[in-house]
Amino acid sequence: MAIDHESRITLRPFKESDADDVLLWASDERVMQYMRLELCKSREQASNFIKNDCIYPFQQSICLNDHSIGIVFVLPYPDAKFKADLGYAIGFNYWGQGVATKAVKILLSCVFQDFPDLVRLQANTRPDNIASQRLLEKVGFQREGLFRKGIYNKGNVEDFCIFSFLSTDEIPHAKG
Repeated sequence: MAIDHESRITLRPFKESDADDVLLWASDERVMQYMRLELCKSREQASNFIKNDCIYPFQQSICLNDHSIGIVFVLPYPDAKFKADLGYAIGFNYWGQGVATKAVKILLSCVFQDFPDLVRLQANTRPDNIASQRLLEKVGFQREGLFRKGIYNKGNVEDFCIFSFLSTDEIPHAKG
């Protein structure tokens, strides 16, 4: 059943009180299989994740009615401030409903103002993560290619597809 998320999806910094909500999606192997993050197996691990890992310049909770249902982040390169990586994940119950698309559109509407030196935002997906590739293309990212054995993830060296969005690209409307 699709949710009416148009006005209820927001991005905000994580709060310690999000630990139970974070545990719901961060303990799900279906969600975390595409992330380089480890599964959270307890409320304490979820709380530590919020305190210790959600401290990047732009790491936001994807919220539905102010409950954390996922994460979206921008991680600038320390030695190359002109580029940054985009990452995101949402709870399995929200897959296929446009929630992550809306969250990425919200992020794109402000990321180049929040990071004035940023010229290139890039995202990596595994070749089998077709839904994520479609999301990126839907919001205006350009597929640049396949990097064979180009990323280390949870003990494996894997292929990945790379996508980019430039500061000169047309930013989609967050409502659409």
